[in-house]
Amino acid sequence: MRVNISRRRIKDPFVKKVEELSGQNLLACYQCGKCSAGCPAVSQMDILPNQIIRLAQLGLKEELLESKAIWVCASCMTCNTRCPKGINIAEVIEAVRLILLRKSKDHLIVKELSAEERAQVPPIALISSMRKFTS
Repeated sequence: MRVNISRRRIKDPFVKKVEELSGQNLLACYQCGKCSAGCPAVSQMDILPNQIIRLAQLGLKEELLESKAIWVCASCMTCNTRCPKGINIAEVIEAVRLILLRKSKDHLIVKELSAEERAQVPPIALISSMRKFTS
């Protein structure tokens, strides 16, 4: 995949919105990868937590908003505790989710899961899914 990175993308209102909603400075991340190395859900993600931050830094919103990883994140905060720069990565991921939810888009509709599927989902994922619509 070839992507055109430009000043226009980096200055995109999407980048500002993610920073505003998350309260984080995206450019503070220097891509050490510690967040990805400690993430318990990384095996289920299509892009890693540090790649989520990188896509957000570069204003690559289409690629970021289409990723499954933002929905896989269970908001366990492991990435936050591992970050040497003190970036709250889980909040950045939550901000991206919120942007999509404000457009009434979700990756998974819990009500459409069968009883067997719900039994296999970690409880924190269900709680997180429901929380998205109550805050």
